[in-house]
Order: sequence, then C-alpha cells, then structure tokens
Amino acid sequence: MNGKSGFALVTGASRGIGQAILERLGADGLTVVGTATTESGATRVGELLSRHGWAGVGWALDLGRTDARALEESVREFEGRFGPVRVLVNNAGIARDDLMLRMGEDAWQTVLEVDLNAVFRLTRICLRTMLKERRGRIINMASVVALSGNPGQVNYAAAKGGLLGLTRSLAQEVGSRGITVNAVAPGFIETDMTRTLNPQQRERLRERIPLGRLGTPEDVAACVGFLASEGAGYITGETLQVNGGMYMS
Repeated sequence: MNGKSGFALVTGASRGIGQAILERLGADGLTVVGTATTESGATRVGELLSRHGWAGVGWALDLGRTDARALEESVREFEGRFGPVRVLVNNAGIARDDLMLRMGEDAWQTVLEVDLNAVFRLTRICLRTMLKERRGRIINMASVVALSGNPGQVNYAAAKGGLLGLTRSLAQEVGSRGITVNAVAPGFIETDMTRTLNPQQRERLRERIPLGRLGTPEDVAACVGFLASEGAGYITGETLQVNGGMYMS
C-alpha cells in the first residue's frame, strides 16, 4: 500500500508495542503515520520508517490535549498526502496507578481522557473516510486487566473495559460498510516498564503465565498485522487475547 492508495494510522508508535506495530505494518507494505507525544518522538518514528525504506511519517500528537477540530485537520492533511486512512490502530495509552481510596480525581480523568475519550474522537474522524470508501480496519489496544481486573488500576481497567464495549458496539454499526472493528488485549509484555521489575517480581509474573514467559511487542504486533490484513476480513467485534494463557475466556 503506497503512494495515494491509503495509509495506516498508529497512535503511540515511538516505542514498545506501538513501535513494533509500526514496524509490522511497514514491513507488510502499508504507508504508516505513527504518532508520538513529543516532537522528538515523532522524529524518531520518521527516521525509523526512512531507515527501512518504508513510506510514512511521524506525527507529534498529544491525544490528551488535542481537540477534535485539530485532530480532523491533521487527518485530512495526511489523507491529502497519502490517500484515505485504511487502518486505525488506537494504541496510545497511559496509566496512573493507585488504590481507589487514594486515587485523585485527576488520575481518574486523565486516564479516561487519553485511553478512552481520545479513542472515540479519533475513531469518529477516521470513520468518515472509511464509511465513504466502504472499507477499513479499526484495531483497539485493550489490556488483560479489562477482563481480569487488577488492584490499583481501577481507572485503567475501566478505560480499557470501556474500549471493549466500544469495539463490540461499533462493529455492529459499521459492519455493513465493510469495516471491521476488533480489539487486542495484551497481557504482561516485555517493555520499558516491565524491564524495571526486580528478578523476584518478574518470577512472580512468570508463575502466573502458563507459557512461562512474558510476551514481546512483536507477539502483539503479529496479531495486529493479522487483524489489519485481508485475511481477517470476516472477523469483527472480537477481542484477541495475547497473554500467554494467564487469562482465558
């Protein structure tokens, strides 16, 4: 997918799972626009794409601070450059962990704003083009905690749980237009955050996982690549769990 044939939009693409998704879609031949919260992060995204010879650019975007009008102007600008948005991966997210009794209003609102409200705004903007084109892939990055719960993460679990409801409902709304909407729910993945855990903490995590290891960003990206492909054209409203078996349903 090159030139004016369309592009994939991946939020939170400058590191970890988002970067792995960017690399997977780029390797699959899609033009990719990858967002990062900072200008330096967006530059790194652009350099990564250029280094591999993949089409696309980085986009500095703070989802928690950008209103719908500014979002739409930017998306339309990229569509003028690359063609219609074909794939949207809502990957960007934040966590502000604390027990509920200690959690401040700001920690609750900030997580809901970035992890759920911003997804609603950006998806609605991209949907306008997908509905017109009668094709599209929307992939929402949830979490195992949306299904299992996790102490100290009532805000994060609520946002990601809301994302699963959004996924199922939207899939029913737009399926007749050839648009699929699915979610991916990663478990414990090797990222900057999990690498800071001490050996005892990592061992306790591994003991909860039947496959006996933490996942990799590439494990998650492979699933996103499949859901973005033509081969997943008859799958919609589903949540693909990528957690090594630590939660099964």
